[in-house]
Amino acid sequence: MPDAQPLHRVIRQLAGWAVWSFFTEVHVVGGENVPEEGPIIVTATHHNMILDPCVLSSSFPHGRILNYWSKATLFKNKYLAWILYSSGNIPVDRNSKDRQVLFRGTFDALARGGAVALFPEGTSYTEPRIMQVKDGAAWAALEYTKWAAERGNNGPEVKIVPAALVYTNKSKYRSDVIMEFGAPISMEEYKEQFFSDVEGAARSAVKRLTRTIERQLVETTINAPDWETLYAARMARDLLWEDERSISLNEFVTISQTLVDLFSTKDMTPNFASVRQHLLEYYSLLQSTQLTNSVLSSLPLPATLSPTKATPLPSRLLTLSILIRDTVAALVRLPLFLVPLLLHFPVYVVGRLAASLTEHEEETQAQNKVVIGLLLLMLIYPITFWVLWAVLSYSIYGALGSSDDRVGICVLSHEAGERLKRVIAAWRVLVGVWAPTRWDLSISALSQYTTPQIPAESPWIAKSRSATTAAEPPVVLKRKRPASRRIMRHVLRARGEAVRALASFFAELEAAGEDKKVVASVHLAKRFGWVEEVKVGVKAEAEGEGAEEVETRGSRRAQEVISFLRLRGAKIATLGRAIEGDWGEVLGSEEEATPVGSERGEGDNEEDVVWVPSGARCKEEK
Repeated sequence: MPDAQPLHRVIRQLAGWAVWSFFTEVHVVGGENVPEEGPIIVTATHHNMILDPCVLSSSFPHGRILNYWSKATLFKNKYLAWILYSSGNIPVDRNSKDRQVLFRGTFDALARGGAVALFPEGTSYTEPRIMQVKDGAAWAALEYTKWAAERGNNGPEVKIVPAALVYTNKSKYRSDVIMEFGAPISMEEYKEQFFSDVEGAARSAVKRLTRTIERQLVETTINAPDWETLYAARMARDLLWEDERSISLNEFVTISQTLVDLFSTKDMTPNFASVRQHLLEYYSLLQSTQLTNSVLSSLPLPATLSPTKATPLPSRLLTLSILIRDTVAALVRLPLFLVPLLLHFPVYVVGRLAASLTEHEEETQAQNKVVIGLLLLMLIYPITFWVLWAVLSYSIYGALGSSDDRVGICVLSHEAGERLKRVIAAWRVLVGVWAPTRWDLSISALSQYTTPQIPAESPWIAKSRSATTAAEPPVVLKRKRPASRRIMRHVLRARGEAVRALASFFAELEAAGEDKKVVASVHLAKRFGWVEEVKVGVKAEAEGEGAEEVETRGSRRAQEVISFLRLRGAKIATLGRAIEGDWGEVLGSEEEATPVGSERGEGDNEEDVVWVPSGARCKEEK
């Protein structure tokens, strides 16, 4: 079978290059759960458009070739059919009501011991949790099992292998991907009911199998009840692990889900609402300014930069000289990075423009960046090779050297980009902190930047499964990036408030004692806590009149959760110290409640507003 699909190997190689060009690492977990041979149906999550099949195919264990469904009508032309078969596509006749006809191409591929990959969610989308898992994969697996049994096929049975694709930041360049495979699902538990002649038995078996697939996908992904909970958990994670790469990718999903569960436990501490609000405000301000907590926490911000205290000019000049020294040190290395930076500059610019075309469809942004970037690189790299080879007199050694230089150019370009980002961020902070306070955004003008932007709801998601729209703030379709001189002090204040609030949150949680429990996802509760059956009502008449409806709920002890996070590197104990150190002086004015007038600057028609710390605002509202 592999020999009959030469185009698939070419496409998979191109997909691998595309993935390598955008992501730092594709980390595979549970590869041992994928059989090396025999028929399998891979059911993968689908949250990043065309990059999902690229990641899945290029990094699939054992190098197995994956076959994807395509419309049967495309196979009518024999030449196009050869191209489709050769590139790993199999026909699906969606117009047929006979499932044996519908899945005929799938049966042929599985009968040869092949692997078929499906996306059971039905569409690519951006939501805080898995919203739907459709029955197609379950029908295909059980129909094949029945088809094989009727024909006396004594080969290995088909197994379903759930695959979760989790992106640490799916639209960000040089982020990571975690591809986790669940335990293979056998058809033994379902086929007897599916083969039964009892009316509705087959559909019931399919529904049971679909729920099993969904449960495994949920257990290997990050799922939150709403966007605000997910954003608060992300912000807490970024504060607890300031270095973006300090979290083991093996633990990334479990850590993230633990924090989501933690911030899903309402009224867990007296200050829970305030803590959550501070985290969301800081998250939103970072989102608006296109900064990250990782970058801010790595920048030196001495007390001599305090905008609220008089500092001798020599001290300020010393601070400035340090920043200039660091900038010059970066520029000294610039010649080494200049050529790679210039070569990749068109890729960055055009990629950002392509992403901006789908600004409110996060699942499409990375796809646009990768496709446009790969096309440009396919032009840039050959031109670079020929130029370097010509400079080296078209020698054999010159050809080899030119080929090696292309890899070095890519690596150096990324390093140059990261250094440049930090230098720019440092100057943005300096300009924002030293700017006159009258330039600061007023509270009324700032409010648009303190509410996180919520992605638009996908029209392809079943509305009955969506419970987030009622509680979420409206989507902000467009907001201009604010000037650093007007918002940077607000960002620094928000960072201080968020860190102090999170530190006090964990302090109160620890002080609550051993009996304090928090909400936990059922699969995590089985590992670290306990589960219990809770009566939530009575089932509808169609489901069994008078029958009790029971829900399984999970819990963990708060002390165990804190220990869990600490063992995995969370800087809980040093949260407060980070702010009270270098950042303390800059943020000290909040605690002193020093009024900072929002006087009108040139061209500013907003009313004068007195700055009030957000913590104080919460108290006044109460």
